[in-house]
Amino acid sequence: MNTRSEQLAAFDRLLTIMDELREQCPWDRKQTMQTLRHLTIEETYELGDAILDNDLEEVKKELGDILLHIVFYAKIGSETQDFDIADVAHGICDKLINRHPHIYGDVKVENEEQVKQNWENIKLKEGKKSVLEGVPNGLPSLVKANRIQDKVAGVGFDWEKPEQVFEKLKEELGELQEEVEANDADKMESEFGDVLFSMVNYARFLKINPENALERTNKKFIKRFQYLEQKAKEAGKSMGDMTLAEMDVFWEEAKQL
Repeated sequence: MNTRSEQLAAFDRLLTIMDELREQCPWDRKQTMQTLRHLTIEETYELGDAILDNDLEEVKKELGDILLHIVFYAKIGSETQDFDIADVAHGICDKLINRHPHIYGDVKVENEEQVKQNWENIKLKEGKKSVLEGVPNGLPSLVKANRIQDKVAGVGFDWEKPEQVFEKLKEELGELQEEVEANDADKMESEFGDVLFSMVNYARFLKINPENALERTNKKFIKRFQYLEQKAKEAGKSMGDMTLAEMDVFWEEAKQL
Protein backbone atom coordinates (compact mmCIF):
# COMPACT_ATOMS: atom_id res chain seq x y z
CA MET A 1 0.00 0.00 0.00
CA ASN A 2 1.07 3.59 -0.57
CA THR A 3 2.49 5.74 2.22
CA ARG A 4 0.61 8.83 3.44
CA SER A 5 2.98 11.08 1.52
CA GLU A 6 2.38 9.05 -1.65
CA GLN A 7 -1.37 9.25 -1.12
CA LEU A 8 -1.19 13.03 -0.72
CA ALA A 9 1.00 13.30 -3.81
CA ALA A 10 -1.56 11.32 -5.82
CA PHE A 11 -4.36 13.60 -4.65
CA ASP A 12 -2.25 16.67 -5.50
CA ARG A 13 -1.71 15.20 -8.97
CA LEU A 14 -5.48 14.89 -9.44
CA LEU A 15 -6.05 18.48 -8.32
CA THR A 16 -3.42 19.68 -10.79
CA ILE A 17 -4.98 17.70 -13.66
CA MET A 18 -8.40 19.11 -12.76
CA ASP A 19 -7.00 22.65 -12.93
CA GLU A 20 -5.50 21.92 -16.34
CA LEU A 21 -8.64 20.31 -17.75
CA ARG A 22 -10.86 23.10 -16.51
CA GLU A 23 -8.62 25.63 -18.23
CA GLN A 24 -7.73 23.82 -21.44
CA CYS A 25 -10.44 21.26 -22.33
CA PRO A 26 -13.62 22.64 -24.03
CA TRP A 27 -15.83 19.89 -22.56
CA ASP A 28 -14.52 20.16 -19.00
CA ARG A 29 -14.62 23.96 -19.14
CA LYS A 30 -18.29 23.88 -20.15
CA GLN A 31 -19.51 21.71 -17.27
CA THR A 32 -21.59 23.02 -14.35
CA MET A 33 -22.84 21.36 -11.19
CA GLN A 34 -26.17 20.88 -12.92
CA THR A 35 -24.69 19.14 -15.97
CA LEU A 36 -22.53 16.89 -13.78
CA ARG A 37 -25.35 15.86 -11.44
CA HIS A 38 -26.84 13.03 -13.52
CA LEU A 39 -23.37 11.72 -14.33
CA THR A 40 -22.52 11.61 -10.62
CA ILE A 41 -25.66 9.61 -9.91
CA GLU A 42 -24.76 7.19 -12.71
CA GLU A 43 -21.23 6.74 -11.36
CA THR A 44 -22.61 6.05 -7.89
CA TYR A 45 -24.82 3.28 -9.22
CA GLU A 46 -21.87 1.81 -11.12
CA LEU A 47 -19.90 1.74 -7.87
CA GLY A 48 -22.82 0.00 -6.21
CA ASP A 49 -22.84 -2.65 -8.95
CA ALA A 50 -19.12 -3.26 -8.55
CA ILE A 51 -19.51 -3.67 -4.79
CA LEU A 52 -22.36 -6.16 -5.21
CA ASP A 53 -20.27 -8.11 -7.72
CA ASN A 54 -17.34 -8.02 -5.27
CA ASP A 55 -15.18 -6.84 -8.17
CA LEU A 56 -12.49 -4.93 -6.29
CA GLU A 57 -10.71 -3.81 -9.45
CA GLU A 58 -13.93 -2.19 -10.65
CA VAL A 59 -14.56 -0.75 -7.17
CA LYS A 60 -11.18 0.97 -7.40
CA LYS A 61 -12.00 2.39 -10.84
CA GLU A 62 -15.47 3.58 -9.86
CA LEU A 63 -14.14 5.20 -6.68
CA GLY A 64 -11.76 7.11 -8.94
CA ASP A 65 -14.66 8.32 -11.08
CA ILE A 66 -16.54 9.51 -8.01
CA LEU A 67 -13.43 11.16 -6.58
CA LEU A 68 -13.04 13.01 -9.88
CA HIS A 69 -16.60 14.30 -9.53
CA ILE A 70 -15.94 15.51 -5.98
CA VAL A 71 -12.85 17.36 -7.14
CA PHE A 72 -14.79 18.72 -10.13
CA TYR A 73 -17.57 20.16 -7.94
CA ALA A 74 -15.01 21.68 -5.58
CA LYS A 75 -13.16 23.25 -8.52
CA ILE A 76 -16.39 24.85 -9.74
CA GLY A 77 -17.09 26.06 -6.20
CA SER A 78 -13.66 27.67 -6.01
CA GLU A 79 -14.26 29.53 -9.26
CA THR A 80 -17.30 31.25 -7.75
CA GLN A 81 -15.40 31.86 -4.48
CA ASP A 82 -17.94 29.79 -2.54
CA PHE A 83 -15.74 26.87 -1.41
CA ASP A 84 -12.80 24.75 -2.48
CA ILE A 85 -11.62 21.19 -1.82
CA ALA A 86 -10.00 22.20 1.49
CA ASP A 87 -13.32 23.60 2.71
CA VAL A 88 -15.01 20.34 1.72
CA ALA A 89 -12.43 18.24 3.56
CA HIS A 90 -12.39 20.44 6.68
CA GLY A 91 -16.19 20.46 6.72
CA ILE A 92 -16.48 16.69 6.88
CA CYS A 93 -13.59 16.46 9.37
CA ASP A 94 -15.31 18.93 11.70
CA LYS A 95 -18.60 17.04 11.37
CA LEU A 96 -16.98 13.69 12.16
CA ILE A 97 -15.20 15.07 15.22
CA ASN A 98 -18.35 16.75 16.51
CA ARG A 99 -20.51 13.66 15.99
CA HIS A 100 -18.04 11.24 17.59
CA PRO A 101 -17.79 12.61 21.15
CA HIS A 102 -17.01 9.08 22.34
CA ILE A 103 -13.75 9.35 20.38
CA TYR A 104 -12.93 13.06 20.55
CA GLY A 105 -14.71 13.91 23.81
CA ASP A 106 -15.63 12.42 27.14
CA VAL A 107 -18.88 10.65 26.16
CA LYS A 108 -19.03 6.94 26.95
CA VAL A 109 -20.83 4.43 24.72
CA GLU A 110 -21.32 0.70 25.07
CA ASN A 111 -22.44 -0.33 21.58
CA GLU A 112 -23.21 0.68 18.00
CA GLU A 113 -26.81 1.62 18.79
CA GLN A 114 -25.73 4.23 21.33
CA VAL A 115 -23.37 5.70 18.74
CA LYS A 116 -26.26 6.03 16.26
CA GLN A 117 -28.54 7.58 18.89
CA ASN A 118 -25.87 10.12 19.82
CA TRP A 119 -25.38 10.94 16.13
CA GLU A 120 -29.05 11.76 15.59
CA ASN A 121 -29.35 13.70 18.85
CA ILE A 122 -26.30 15.79 17.98
CA LYS A 123 -27.82 16.59 14.58
CA LEU A 124 -30.94 17.92 16.32
CA LYS A 125 -28.77 20.08 18.58
CA GLU A 126 -27.07 21.45 15.46
CA GLY A 127 -30.38 22.94 14.39
CA LYS A 128 -32.09 20.16 12.47
CA LYS A 129 -35.87 20.39 12.95
CA SER A 130 -36.41 16.71 12.22
CA VAL A 131 -34.26 13.59 12.19
CA LEU A 132 -35.78 12.91 8.76
CA GLU A 133 -34.32 16.07 7.20
CA GLY A 134 -31.27 14.11 6.17
CA VAL A 135 -33.26 11.73 3.95
CA PRO A 136 -33.08 13.03 0.34
CA ASN A 137 -36.41 13.28 -1.47
CA GLY A 138 -34.84 11.87 -4.62
CA LEU A 139 -33.80 8.53 -3.13
CA PRO A 140 -35.36 5.41 -4.67
CA SER A 141 -38.33 4.40 -2.53
CA LEU A 142 -36.78 1.17 -1.22
CA VAL A 143 -33.62 2.95 -0.13
CA LYS A 144 -35.64 5.83 1.30
CA ALA A 145 -37.76 3.46 3.42
CA ASN A 146 -34.62 1.92 4.86
CA ARG A 147 -33.09 5.31 5.66
CA ILE A 148 -36.33 6.59 7.25
CA GLN A 149 -36.51 3.59 9.55
CA ASP A 150 -32.83 3.80 10.39
CA LYS A 151 -33.14 7.49 11.23
CA VAL A 152 -36.14 7.18 13.57
CA ALA A 153 -34.62 4.11 15.22
CA GLY A 154 -31.63 6.31 16.04
CA VAL A 155 -33.79 8.36 18.42
CA GLY A 156 -35.48 5.34 19.98
CA PHE A 157 -38.63 5.05 17.82
CA ASP A 158 -38.34 1.37 17.05
CA TRP A 159 -39.53 -2.15 17.78
CA GLU A 160 -37.71 -4.11 20.44
CA LYS A 161 -37.50 -7.55 18.80
CA PRO A 162 -37.51 -9.00 15.27
CA GLU A 163 -40.49 -11.15 16.24
CA GLN A 164 -42.59 -8.02 16.74
CA VAL A 165 -41.72 -6.77 13.28
CA PHE A 166 -42.57 -10.13 11.74
CA GLU A 167 -45.98 -10.07 13.42
CA LYS A 168 -46.54 -6.59 12.01
CA LEU A 169 -45.59 -7.87 8.57
CA LYS A 170 -48.13 -10.69 8.82
CA GLU A 171 -50.75 -8.16 9.93
CA GLU A 172 -50.02 -5.97 6.89
CA LEU A 173 -50.20 -8.99 4.57
CA GLY A 174 -53.63 -9.80 6.00
CA GLU A 175 -54.83 -6.25 5.40
CA LEU A 176 -53.53 -6.41 1.83
CA GLN A 177 -55.40 -9.65 1.22
CA GLU A 178 -58.63 -8.05 2.47
CA GLU A 179 -58.31 -5.23 -0.05
CA VAL A 180 -57.44 -7.70 -2.84
CA GLU A 181 -60.65 -9.58 -2.08
CA ALA A 182 -62.56 -6.27 -2.02
CA ASN A 183 -60.95 -5.40 -5.38
CA ASP A 184 -60.24 -1.81 -4.31
CA ALA A 185 -57.25 -0.74 -6.43
CA ASP A 186 -56.39 2.39 -4.44
CA LYS A 187 -56.48 0.61 -1.09
CA MET A 188 -54.58 -2.36 -2.53
CA GLU A 189 -51.75 -0.03 -3.54
CA SER A 190 -51.75 1.58 -0.09
CA GLU A 191 -51.64 -1.76 1.71
CA PHE A 192 -49.00 -3.10 -0.67
CA GLY A 193 -46.85 -0.13 0.27
CA ASP A 194 -47.35 -0.97 3.94
CA VAL A 195 -46.22 -4.54 3.27
CA LEU A 196 -43.07 -3.36 1.51
CA PHE A 197 -42.33 -0.90 4.32
CA SER A 198 -42.71 -3.69 6.88
CA MET A 199 -40.48 -5.98 4.81
CA VAL A 200 -37.78 -3.31 4.77
CA ASN A 201 -38.13 -2.94 8.53
CA TYR A 202 -37.84 -6.69 9.05
CA ALA A 203 -34.73 -6.77 6.87
CA ARG A 204 -33.19 -4.08 9.05
CA PHE A 205 -33.76 -6.18 12.17
CA LEU A 206 -32.17 -9.15 10.42
CA LYS A 207 -29.14 -6.97 9.57
CA ILE A 208 -29.94 -7.33 5.84
CA ASN A 209 -29.70 -4.43 3.42
CA PRO A 210 -32.97 -4.71 1.43
CA GLU A 211 -31.57 -2.86 -1.60
CA ASN A 212 -28.62 -5.24 -1.81
CA ALA A 213 -30.88 -8.24 -1.28
CA LEU A 214 -33.26 -7.24 -4.06
CA GLU A 215 -30.45 -6.40 -6.48
CA ARG A 216 -28.85 -9.79 -5.82
CA THR A 217 -32.15 -11.40 -6.77
CA ASN A 218 -32.42 -9.19 -9.87
CA LYS A 219 -28.97 -10.31 -11.00
CA LYS A 220 -29.78 -13.95 -10.24
CA PHE A 221 -33.01 -13.79 -12.23
CA ILE A 222 -31.30 -12.10 -15.20
CA LYS A 223 -28.57 -14.75 -15.27
CA ARG A 224 -31.08 -17.61 -15.17
CA PHE A 225 -33.41 -16.09 -17.75
CA GLN A 226 -30.54 -15.42 -20.15
CA TYR A 227 -29.51 -19.07 -19.75
CA LEU A 228 -33.08 -20.02 -20.65
CA GLU A 229 -32.95 -17.78 -23.73
CA GLN A 230 -29.63 -19.31 -24.82
CA LYS A 231 -30.91 -22.87 -24.41
CA ALA A 232 -34.06 -22.06 -26.38
CA LYS A 233 -31.90 -20.62 -29.16
CA GLU A 234 -29.68 -23.71 -29.18
CA ALA A 235 -32.81 -25.85 -29.50
CA GLY A 236 -33.94 -23.76 -32.46
CA LYS A 237 -37.05 -22.59 -30.61
CA SER A 238 -38.64 -19.24 -29.94
CA MET A 239 -39.47 -18.45 -26.33
CA GLY A 240 -43.00 -17.66 -27.40
CA ASP A 241 -43.44 -21.13 -28.88
CA MET A 242 -42.24 -23.00 -25.78
CA THR A 243 -44.55 -24.31 -23.11
CA LEU A 244 -44.01 -23.39 -19.47
CA ALA A 245 -43.04 -26.99 -18.80
CA GLU A 246 -40.31 -26.82 -21.45
CA MET A 247 -39.00 -23.54 -20.10
CA ASP A 248 -39.05 -24.87 -16.57
CA VAL A 249 -36.60 -27.63 -17.51
CA PHE A 250 -33.99 -25.07 -18.53
CA TRP A 251 -34.87 -22.86 -15.57
CA GLU A 252 -34.12 -25.68 -13.17
CA GLU A 253 -30.82 -26.25 -14.97
CA ALA A 254 -29.98 -22.59 -14.57
CA LYS A 255 -30.58 -22.80 -10.83
CA GLN A 256 -27.83 -25.38 -10.56
CA LEU A 257 -25.21 -23.12 -12.14
